[in-house]
Amino acid sequence: MTGLESFNSLPASEAEDELHACFANRAWAARVASGRPYPNLEMLFAAAEEAWSELSAGDWLRAFAAHPRIGEVGGHAPAASEREQSGVRQASAKTLTALASENRRYEDRFGHVFLIAASGRGADEILHALRQRMKNDPYTELEVAAAEQRKITRLRVLALLER
Repeated sequence: MTGLESFNSLPASEAEDELHACFANRAWAARVASGRPYPNLEMLFAAAEEAWSELSAGDWLRAFAAHPRIGEVGGHAPAASEREQSGVRQASAKTLTALASENRRYEDRFGHVFLIAASGRGADEILHALRQRMKNDPYTELEVAAAEQRKITRLRVLALLER
């Protein structure tokens, strides 16, 4: 049985819980889970996109709050965050200190945690992106953060289907 077939066969509540672990919004998880069975990944991700299009700015902000700061542990799905940020953990103390400082500056400016799909990225690259995004206006940054959240969620769904 493939990962998608296994996901399709889960009881509704388990499918919702698995999706909620990928993206911290119960309505989104329920909506995507209710579309099963999915014949392929493209249809699953199309359903995810459709469900995301119905979210408000507040929904996005609540989902962002489920993430730890870059360079920190915790959040809604700590094992996934730890895995995704593995490149950050190898950074120098100087870079980690700068990340911590810039994370707080970002939060003061935008009111939410800095989100970036960190998988495969090092701390210096992430720090550069954080500093570049500080130039965004709040509306643009919300859109950029939401796009990054989508990338993170897709990676987490793929990991779910590979188990």
